Amino acid sequence: MAIILILLVSHISYQNYQIAKDIMSYFLGPATVALAIPLYKNRTMMLKYLTPILFGMIVGSTVTISSAVILAKLLHLSQHVLAALTIKSITVPVASEVAKNIGANQVLVAGFVMITGMFGAMFGLKLLSLLNIHHPISRGLALGTISHGIGTGEAVKEGEIQGAISGVAMAFTAVLTSFIIPWFFR
Repeated sequence: MAIILILLVSHISYQNYQIAKDIMSYFLGPATVALAIPLYKNRTMMLKYLTPILFGMIVGSTVTISSAVILAKLLHLSQHVLAALTIKSITVPVASEVAKNIGANQVLVAGFVMITGMFGAMFGLKLLSLLNIHHPISRGLALGTISHGIGTGEAVKEGEIQGAISGVAMAFTAVLTSFIIPWFFR
């Protein structure tokens, strides 16, 4: 809704917005691949914490999907908005493909994905600190699972471990969600 409002106020056409969105999506791919370096360097530590990492990603993905469904039902939102909300926590290129599979509006999906990422990047680390969560794996896991690429960018700024875990969480969440969501919309 915020993206639509900004486009209307700024007199930006959908076609111009689509071009900019496509350019941004194109550059997200190489940025994601660049996260492989810290991942490789920290692979031993990640294997040590593999069970809690997997558990955290599964629970985080489930909670973000469930919270979107509950919010949509409580607010009596349409099926189109519900579909777009359920994939808000996966990276734009994957979210676009999932949106096609479930019949969600891709522009709405892109808007929700960007807003979710921005909120996670702006407030995620502050909220984790406020909740006294300081372990680098926990912090990276939370940002990558919930706020995908933009949150992972913040995690990388905080530290190499946080960035590596966040990158893994972002990728795993995208794969997991891309399998779960279409099942719900059959």
